[in-house]
Amino acid sequence: MTPARRVVTLPPTVLGDDAVRFARDGQRRGAEVLEIRTDLHAPDAVSPEALAAVLPLLVSERGKPVPDAWAAAAWRVDRDLLDASGQHASLAAPPGKLLASHHASRPLSTEEALQLWEREVPADALVKHVEPMTDPAHVRTLLETQRRMVERFGVTRVTVLGMGAVALPTRTLLARNNVLDYVATGGTWAAAPGQRLLDDVVRELRGADRYTLEPPLRLGILGTSIVHSRSPRIHRQPFDRIDLPEDGPVEAMVDALLPHYAGFAVTSPFKLRLAKHTGSALDAINTLVRRGTRWESFNTDTFGAHKVLERLGAREVFVLGDGGATAALRTMAKDTGCTLRVLRRADIQAPLTGAGVWTWPDRVPAPDDLRFDGARVAVIAYGAPGRRIAAEIVRRGGTPVLLGAAWFIAQARQQRQLWESAT
Repeated sequence: MTPARRVVTLPPTVLGDDAVRFARDGQRRGAEVLEIRTDLHAPDAVSPEALAAVLPLLVSERGKPVPDAWAAAAWRVDRDLLDASGQHASLAAPPGKLLASHHASRPLSTEEALQLWEREVPADALVKHVEPMTDPAHVRTLLETQRRMVERFGVTRVTVLGMGAVALPTRTLLARNNVLDYVATGGTWAAAPGQRLLDDVVRELRGADRYTLEPPLRLGILGTSIVHSRSPRIHRQPFDRIDLPEDGPVEAMVDALLPHYAGFAVTSPFKLRLAKHTGSALDAINTLVRRGTRWESFNTDTFGAHKVLERLGAREVFVLGDGGATAALRTMAKDTGCTLRVLRRADIQAPLTGAGVWTWPDRVPAPDDLRFDGARVAVIAYGAPGRRIAAEIVRRGGTPVLLGAAWFIAQARQQRQLWESAT
């Protein structure tokens, strides 16, 4: 199966010559199509000819009509099947350039979706069907909708997408048989919720020639605010960043994805919830491994915790926070001859001395009265979040000890061995 063509959407704040530079940067990083939308840019905000000279141009009509100059420069013109009143809309486009699309307002059954596509569509048109996702279990329906649409229109014409906070893993599965894969370039801009990062898609495709006709089961990381996670860089592909809200339906997510994923890395704030959901004897887990029709859970954070306590080399260590990482530290404290003093937010009343570990995620603000008196404080986050936590420790009178990479590598090695045993 030929990989889907990677589509990036021009952000609304990028205009003129900057738009051409954006297109060139996207092309350098692996984008294959550039989308411009009539709801994001005025007709004279960009030069369609200059953009089309860099990447094939997908022009999408969203509320405002497509300018003639855009249509002339376009590789494809995206027009919706229905107008705002629900009636058949015009599918007029230059010959060979139509992409007929439908953006549903609610999740549909496969039969409901197919009824929308009973309208006659030119034989040379691409077709795109998009639905919102509120329930991860809807992945089964969208995969069936895609299969039936491919039967009707042919494998070289169909794209089916889910959108929403729980849609990303569904989009990765649909991409195996889609013609187009709409991806985000990174930073704060995404054209739609649920898009994968362009760099992650390209990283996966570098190993695509190793895949057989049936692609391998995927791996992924589940968490909140995980854009800086290094897991996709070191684990075998395909490996997906699945970023959910803190109150997101992570339990339903792992259940729905059991047939499609070999395992997951689990990070904050889901370590305790998924331990309970999978019936683990552990208080917190960070690894799920598929065993036939069920998930088996593990906590390889203990390997990272051992490394951090070993590096601190202190007999007594205070721990800021009492979540999943602290559970791993408790497990390993005896092995390293260390006594832990776990401090919840309300327990902090005086400046802290000695050696400690900061377990709060970067997105969780520290207590206002937290102060250190020369304490050495291990930072177990890494990358930009780790640097921000380190700066906060300095501001409050402590000395940060950057051990996030040591923790991460130690636990990741064990995760890799476990995932290789998945069935």
